[in-house]
Parts: sequence; structure tokens; C-alpha cells
Amino acid sequence: GRPSLVVSPRSDRVYAHALSIDADRLRAARVGLGGRILDRREVARPGGMSAVDTVGPLADLVRDMERGVASDALLVGGAVAVTDTTRDPDGRLRIVGVDEGLSVALEAELTAGPGFVAGDLADIAGLAEHIRGVAPGIDDLIYLHGDLGISAGIVVGGRLMIGHRGHSGKVGHMVVNPNGLPCGCGSRGCWETEIGEAALLRHAGRDPDDRAAVTEVLRAAADGDPAARRAVEQVADWLGFGVANLVNVVNPDAVVFGGSLRDIFIAGADTVRRRLDAMPLPASREHLRLRAAALGRDAVLIGAAELAFDKLLADPLNVGVAGQSGSAGPV
Repeated sequence: GRPSLVVSPRSDRVYAHALSIDADRLRAARVGLGGRILDRREVARPGGMSAVDTVGPLADLVRDMERGVASDALLVGGAVAVTDTTRDPDGRLRIVGVDEGLSVALEAELTAGPGFVAGDLADIAGLAEHIRGVAPGIDDLIYLHGDLGISAGIVVGGRLMIGHRGHSGKVGHMVVNPNGLPCGCGSRGCWETEIGEAALLRHAGRDPDDRAAVTEVLRAAADGDPAARRAVEQVADWLGFGVANLVNVVNPDAVVFGGSLRDIFIAGADTVRRRLDAMPLPASREHLRLRAAALGRDAVLIGAAELAFDKLLADPLNVGVAGQSGSAGPV
């Protein structure tokens, strides 16, 4: 008849370093076991800065955070999420991937830590939404992330599908309109030329490079501005078109919209759903749930921490902690 014991993680005692290399920002967080963000820092990422070039600034952010850490806190690892699109100094978009030397360079710079793993930003944000966000318990899902480009984190059977050398999920480069605009990847009519931030701004008559104006267009559409409303509906229609094809291929239980696609989906949800009512096979659409991401910009940091905690949770008694092997201590 006595109350059951409640077991919870010691978020303030056991933590990981979570880093994010965004299109225009570098972010770092100290995340406690259980997904609680304990501390965070960020700086601007200059145009043209490669992933490896970010190692020094990211390490500085980490060292700054470490100054306030309690002496009995345990660092179990770190992970870094990398966006797959960046902008060169001349303004052109460049398609990139996770540099295999990034983890090694971070480990060399932060010699006191137990090591880093690296992954694609959309994969990591999708993992966070699957574990702690809008899709817990949903083991088959597609997470779509929008910023300068479009990419996806695909979870099948509860596990990320990462592909050869981690280069899966580049759904922004599905060709949906062969007569469409040239894409930064060298092809024409890629999905991201129809649903990305630049497409929304172009349809609204705004400068496609003015990322700050995306929020203004969405706000104007919500207020009933005709031009902004038409822009949202055009982008939402292409968004539904691409999702319809993806669900026929993957047959997920849910599609989660994150990054800038979250707000576009919310603004144009009826248009997206009309496409999905008409295009996919019944077996792919009847059970499908569409959801806006719940974790916002924190998804990437929380997901990176989950990657870092993976080794500890798989084998708590035999994982290195802050460069030492043996017990991880109380968690």
C-alpha cells in the first residue's frame, strides 16, 4: 500500500554538450539527462564559413559554458548538428554535408571531453521530435525541416534512416517541376525551389534573400493581405504535392513540419491537406497525421544531446565520462 518510488534523471548532474551549425548561426548548449537545457550560447556564422572552420568558435562557446558547471557534474559526451545548406560570401547557396573531420577536430579542440558525434541537422531535429516533441511513440515518421534549404529526418521502426555515409533525407532536391527554376544543386525544379523561404518571398513580391521578411509575409497572410495569402497558398500547394509523393514511398504514421516549414504549414494547412486528400494512395493517407513541430529551435540542441546520451543509456556502467572509463555515477 505504500506509494511507488518515482525515478527521474538528475539533469543537473549528468549532461552533454549539444552544438548546432545553422545556416547563419552557431549555437551551443549544455543539456541535462532527460532533455533539459541547462545553459546555451550562440554567435553569428559568417557567410562561406565551412563546418570545420566553425570548430574554434564552437569550442569557445563550450568553454564559456563550462565555467559555470558544478564540480560534481558529469559530462558524458557531445554531438553536433550540421545544416546541409549554407550561403557563400557572394550570396549563392551551397549544398554541403556533414564533414567527416568535424568530430575529430572538435575532440582535438576540447581535449577534456569524452568525444563528439556529428549528424545532419534535420535528422537530429527529427529525432528530438520523435523522443521528446510532438511525435513520441510514433515509430514511423518524416520530419521536414526548412531554412535556406529543405531536408528531412526519416524515422522508420523507431530508428533514424541515415543512408550511406549519413547523406539521406535530401528531399529538397526531389524534382517536382522540371520546367521550374534552377536550383543551387545544379538541377532544375527541385522541391525547395517551390516551398523554401525564397519561394514564399518571391511569390509575395519580396526580396528572396531577405530571410527576416518571412515572418512579415506570414503575419500579413494571417491578417488577410491578398498578396501574402496567395503566396502562402502557392507554397502550401507545392508542399502538399511533395509530401504526397513522400508518403507514398515511406508510408509513415506522421509528417512533422519544422523550421520555417512549421509556420508555412500552419498558415496553409487546408491547402496541404487538399493535396493529401487527392494524391496519395488510400493505404498511405488514411492513417496519416500532420503535425507542427513542438520544440522549435531547441529541437536541434535536444536531439544532439540525445545522440550524445545514447552510449550512456545503452550501457551505463561502461561508458567514458569526461575522458574516464567506468561508472557514470548517479543518473
